[in-house]
Amino acid sequence: MNALQTFSIWALPVLFAITLHEVAHGWVAKRLGDPTAERLGRLTLNPVKHIDPIGTVLIPGLLILMGTGFIFGWAKPVPITWSNLRRPRRDMALVALAGPGANLLMAIVWAAIGRIALYVPSMWAARPLFYMSIAGITINIVLMVLNLLPLPPLDGSRVLSGLLPGPLAWRYSRIEPYGLWILLLLVGTGVLGWILGPPVTLLRNLVFSFSRMG
Repeated sequence: MNALQTFSIWALPVLFAITLHEVAHGWVAKRLGDPTAERLGRLTLNPVKHIDPIGTVLIPGLLILMGTGFIFGWAKPVPITWSNLRRPRRDMALVALAGPGANLLMAIVWAAIGRIALYVPSMWAARPLFYMSIAGITINIVLMVLNLLPLPPLDGSRVLSGLLPGPLAWRYSRIEPYGLWILLLLVGTGVLGWILGPPVTLLRNLVFSFSRMG
């Protein structure tokens, strides 16, 4: 499979995985009392509203074309107004969990699509759809596991912050300005792949087993 074919297979799953992750944050925030994302037009499946030129296009595109075997990215964060939430610390943790939860749901949906593709009579149509479903499962599980890491500003850090006592949570949040640099360091040294590899492999195998695609 050449670079153009690889990109065409991965582009749609990556775009949906990143976009729906952010929409899920905004939707749960609205349910918990904060309509900020809705007012700013961010509760939409229109990817244009969510695309970050670097995180949604450049980084995933380069990783796909380079054949690194590891793909991740991000969209423009959905704005959340802390003070609008009914129980801010608890609700912020629930809002954070919504993104990885959406990725898990999408992985299951892609698994169902892959299963259906096995029964499509035309190989011309079935093969790309099957490969796209594998990409969809993979990127969603990677994003789910990645975002559950307790590293600010990833979603896992919001969950952990909601569980910590107030003063300790405040000290923990001070790591956030350095979070992206720590993440890039982990990627560059290969440590991130070592951390994510086992849970991603386990979850992928479970989804493949569930859908009988493997």
